[in-house]
Amino acid sequence: MASLINIGMSGLGAAQSGLHTLGNNIANADVDSYSRQQIVQKTKGSQQTGTVFMGSGTTLADVRRVYNAFLENQLRTTTSLSSDATSYLKQIAPLDTALSSADTGITAALKGFFNAMQDAAAKPNEDASRQLLLTGAQTLAKRFNSLSSQLNQQNTNLNANMASMADQVNKLTTTIAQFNEQISRVSAIQGQPNDLLDQRDGAVRELNKLVGTQVVEREGNYDIYLPNGQALVLGKTTQALEVAPGRDDPTRMSLVINRGSTKMDITASTTGGELGGLLRYRKETLDPALNELGRVALVISDAINSQLGQGIDKNGEFGALLFGDINSAKAVSERSIARQGNSAGSGNLDVTIKDSGKLGTSDYQVTFTSATGYNVRKLPDGTDMGNFDLTDNPPKVIEGFSLSLNGGAVSAGDSFKITPTRNAAAGIQAVLTDPKRLAMSSPLSVVNGAGNQGTGLVNQPTLTSKLDIYNATDRAELQTGLKYSTPVKLVFGDDSASPQGYTLYDAKGNSIGTGTIIPGQSNKLQLSVPMVDGSGNPIMDGATQRNFTFEMDVSGAPKSGDNFTVSLTAGGSSDNRNAQSILDLQTKATVDVGADGRGISMTDAYAKLVSNVGGKASQASMDMDATDALQKSALEGRDSVSGVSIDEETGNLVKFQQYYTASSQIIKAAQATFATLINSL
Repeated sequence: MASLINIGMSGLGAAQSGLHTLGNNIANADVDSYSRQQIVQKTKGSQQTGTVFMGSGTTLADVRRVYNAFLENQLRTTTSLSSDATSYLKQIAPLDTALSSADTGITAALKGFFNAMQDAAAKPNEDASRQLLLTGAQTLAKRFNSLSSQLNQQNTNLNANMASMADQVNKLTTTIAQFNEQISRVSAIQGQPNDLLDQRDGAVRELNKLVGTQVVEREGNYDIYLPNGQALVLGKTTQALEVAPGRDDPTRMSLVINRGSTKMDITASTTGGELGGLLRYRKETLDPALNELGRVALVISDAINSQLGQGIDKNGEFGALLFGDINSAKAVSERSIARQGNSAGSGNLDVTIKDSGKLGTSDYQVTFTSATGYNVRKLPDGTDMGNFDLTDNPPKVIEGFSLSLNGGAVSAGDSFKITPTRNAAAGIQAVLTDPKRLAMSSPLSVVNGAGNQGTGLVNQPTLTSKLDIYNATDRAELQTGLKYSTPVKLVFGDDSASPQGYTLYDAKGNSIGTGTIIPGQSNKLQLSVPMVDGSGNPIMDGATQRNFTFEMDVSGAPKSGDNFTVSLTAGGSSDNRNAQSILDLQTKATVDVGADGRGISMTDAYAKLVSNVGGKASQASMDMDATDALQKSALEGRDSVSGVSIDEETGNLVKFQQYYTASSQIIKAAQATFATLINSL
């Protein structure tokens, strides 16, 4: 009877183990990293009785976790992708809203400025409309400042988040290394520690939420590698992830892996997880958006300033700056960042905007090959822009800007990051406060001679000499030249000849040029006038007398002796031609202007920025939905194998209860048999 009782006891033990395991499964049903466990039974050794072998019951061989390495790895990968997409979307969604909103974006403020310009052009002598225009300029500048501040704050937050996440990564890798050690120690003596294995898998999954990794199982340990092959965990040892100011740009934090004796920048190769999403957002969206916003700010301020410089204000002077000088000493010095480790005393580079219309939205890497020679590469793709030299005179213009050394002396190997447009939106300011200094009038006006007899007509002249509004000397010379070199008179000759001749006379009646027109047709005249000062002395440009040029159209048929007088427009004129030219900037190609003169307008440039960010935000939303669906599918696949099903466990609970009851009946039967046997004796 002892054998039968032992068999029943072994059945009871097996059933009890099954019930214990089921209870543990049910208790941990909501634990994310828990894998369902099952008991593994095997028969005890049989005993020979006569010529046969009789079974001696069952024994518990193992309590194993139900686990599929492929499904677990798939879950890690999709978790990393989903976390990356979610992190990216969280960053780009506020940017998309800020750029497109009427309350925070540039479109409404720019429209308001040009509406104010339209009102001022309609009433060029009214101070109230001029003051409203100044207010519109201030609103536009502050909108740029505010938007730039929001983007720069995003970068600051991103730097802080990177540091926090790097700390979390290090804590998790330390935890995984500790699990490796515990699992190795326990496995060598006591078998597989299911709970420790589950906890290690859970830690790896949490790690993949932060950064994409690859897991290699080696002798029961998990070795954790970054996508570039650098190890975070090797058995029981770890390598720390750190955040440090970028070598080329300290305002952009870099991810660095500390390998003990050396440190390696892994920013460019980090993908997946929240860190990957943040870095991808900064590289693909934030920095390009800052550069594009800055380019629009530069073009708006430069184009409007330059056009105002071509006009006459209410005081009879050439126009003043409405927005700040785009090449102020502060702005020029902030467009270059010296690389850490440059030679001692290398100083920095001054970056001067030469043509805002040709500016791109890229950053550039300048590397010196000698004390004066340097190579320029466009970032981030590394396109070679060519080799240049600091001794070039005039300095070579590279996509709208030129470089010069700001103090010190450079050596071969020194490098600088050039950011021509990044800070422009933060630096734009409306500096004009006197509404009378707004130049609404064109500088030259024409009147018909009192005794003209023919049908000749001329349109109002356009000054074609370009004035550099940022150059005080140039402005003063042109102002003086126009004041004392006008009026000039255009007198037509014999009207019976075709072509008909004309002569241009200066203010003293001296002939300064001749030409011809075809009567009855539209003729564009391009005229040049030598400039003199108040004493009648020539205004010189080196050894050459400086001229101003203008053009106007002549139509109809002038009679012999008919004349037209071109003069400097007086202050307080009701002329609004320069204001109309500023209004034309709304649709004029002023941004990304190619060699053929084609480009886009400032309003279209900002609309392009909004469209690009909006498109990326929409794509990010779809990416998040897709990766989230993949992650959920992978989780369901993993849970279908390793997860706890309450219904299934309940069914198994009934089964093991029946096993227990049946085993107890075996013991009861053995006892009854034994009692009968004893009683019979």
